[in-house]
Amino acid sequence: MAAFNLSPSGPSTFILAGISGLEAVHIWISIPFSVFYIIGLLGNFMVLFVVGKEQALHKPMYLLLCMLGLTDIATSTSVVPKALCIFWFNLKGITVGGCLTQMFFLHAVSVMQSAVLVAMAFDRYIAICNPLRYDTILTNARIAKLGLVGLIRTVLLVLPLPLLLSRQPFCANRIIPHTYCEHMAVAKMSCGDITVNRTYGLVVTFVVLGLDMLVVAFSYSLITRAVLRISSKRAHQKALNTCTAHICVMLMSCTFFLFSTVTHRFGQGIAPHVHIILANLHFLVPPMLNPIIYGVKTKELRDKMGKYICRR
Repeated sequence: MAAFNLSPSGPSTFILAGISGLEAVHIWISIPFSVFYIIGLLGNFMVLFVVGKEQALHKPMYLLLCMLGLTDIATSTSVVPKALCIFWFNLKGITVGGCLTQMFFLHAVSVMQSAVLVAMAFDRYIAICNPLRYDTILTNARIAKLGLVGLIRTVLLVLPLPLLLSRQPFCANRIIPHTYCEHMAVAKMSCGDITVNRTYGLVVTFVVLGLDMLVVAFSYSLITRAVLRISSKRAHQKALNTCTAHICVMLMSCTFFLFSTVTHRFGQGIAPHVHIILANLHFLVPPMLNPIIYGVKTKELRDKMGKYICRR
């Protein structure tokens, strides 16, 4: 994507300060960052490879898992390489266009991931509450269409964020106290009125997340009701197991996302380095753990992955 047009009155570059107050230990902080990143990439690419190679896994559930893997890869890759450049080489400069582009991809991937989690909840609802019609309701073509709708929604909702900021005049102070270009961190660099930017950012965050979580909660309330009606203990356990991985992934992603968003706007009492580290963990921990959770909890995927790992 091309860099966004910039206000002529603004500076040409920003400075990403990294983790303020912990500059002396940047090199040590980079070790877990790079380890988490590599594990996340290996895990997600492994899932994509196995699902792509195994015809038996060409099912809606695993296509959705591939979508989640792609968003995980995009999430961490949008943040970690630049952060490691700051930690290792002290390369803190980033053009305003590059900053706005990074911000777009960061928030777009988060919104897209939320849409994928909603689709996964719907998939589990159909699988448990209407299993006889699962193959007719959820086909691979419909999953692809759901993914396209989620992508269009993402672009329409997130694109105004950098476009609104690109019209703002930026102050002489170009230092962003962060490792990446978060929306409100960049907005605070502006000398103009950012009320519209702040309001729109909050609306997108809470409307998208709120509506998506309501849909997920409603789906799982129906799933819970259906599971409680199952008389067979074995079938009861199997139904619960099919949902456990998705619930774990959803709770982990939402917890990190909400904490990062809320503390950046309202957490004045939290030390800056604590917020920055936790915000980065939002882009590191879920992408690392998601393939592990699904690999452990999903027997069919676990067996197929084991075949390739043991072969090597």
